[in-house]
Amino acid sequence: MARGEQLARQWRILQELIVSRAGRSVPELADAVDCHVRTVYRDLDALQAAGFPVTTEREGRRTVWSLLDPAKRSLPVPFSLPELVALYVGRRLAAGLEGTVFYEALESLCAKIRLLLPPEMAAHLDREQEGLAVAAPPAKRHAAYRGILEQLAAAVSARRKVDLTYRAAAAARQTRRRVDPYRLLYHGGSFYLLGFCNLRKDIRIFAVDRIRRLAVTEEAFPPPQGLRPEAVLQADFGVYHGPPVTVRVRFAPAAAPYVLERIWHPTQRIRREPDGGVVFEADVAGGEEIKRWVMKWGAEAEVLAPEGLRRAVAAEAEALARRYGAALRRARRPPRP
Repeated sequence: MARGEQLARQWRILQELIVSRAGRSVPELADAVDCHVRTVYRDLDALQAAGFPVTTEREGRRTVWSLLDPAKRSLPVPFSLPELVALYVGRRLAAGLEGTVFYEALESLCAKIRLLLPPEMAAHLDREQEGLAVAAPPAKRHAAYRGILEQLAAAVSARRKVDLTYRAAAAARQTRRRVDPYRLLYHGGSFYLLGFCNLRKDIRIFAVDRIRRLAVTEEAFPPPQGLRPEAVLQADFGVYHGPPVTVRVRFAPAAAPYVLERIWHPTQRIRREPDGGVVFEADVAGGEEIKRWVMKWGAEAEVLAPEGLRRAVAAEAEALARRYGAALRRARRPPRP
């Protein structure tokens, strides 16, 4: 049996003991975690050896196992057992934040908590983490602009305007702007600043790694009214602020199961087709990101609307055909006798 399965089962046994007031018999635990009673006995022995206060008590003709009441309420730190594991796992899930003060604070918190735990319990938590492998998504190197990120976080909290020098991805020159920093956004491994640009007289989104210089001013700004940052975080389609457009994409039957198994966007609607395909529809902002999302499906996806997006995807497909056309023709050429 895999080590991860064993640790997961032992943790489920602990959860059964935590929620039980009268304790659980071994047969009851075996039913709860779906394994043989001999396996439960081995797991209970392992938990005791790891330092968990698991005890037994005779009740008439049956023996029940329980967790001491103080352990049910808390560990030597003010966290329950499930909360501790969740914190440790969350630290691994937050690996994309490495190089920021947020990640370092989380690392420091976990290290301090670990120092307060009995050695056996700390070792058990280490083993528990081995049962979950986490592949962190690609993220930018945040350490390169750590100082700017910390200044922005302070400005957002204090509601102080900032002066920044910014270079957009497609721009040839830098611009200087005064911005009311409303929120920091984290999406797809990147940090963004959502704020009111005094130069453009509108709400704009700035990639933090493209901010070249930044200064926090003493000028305050009022809290924004009716701001909904969650509307800006456009699921898998990037971070954009602007009027949404309705996008419709038809997926071939081979791709349909993968489209159906996930929520790609908060506004999505999916209609099944008679041939097994599906039509995906959502109201999104950010044409470039939705174009990239469609193209990663290859020939299994066809844009139905809007027409501008359909033409953009067609242009990309033509460019790819020109780039790879010569190689494709060579591959199809019959070998020389």
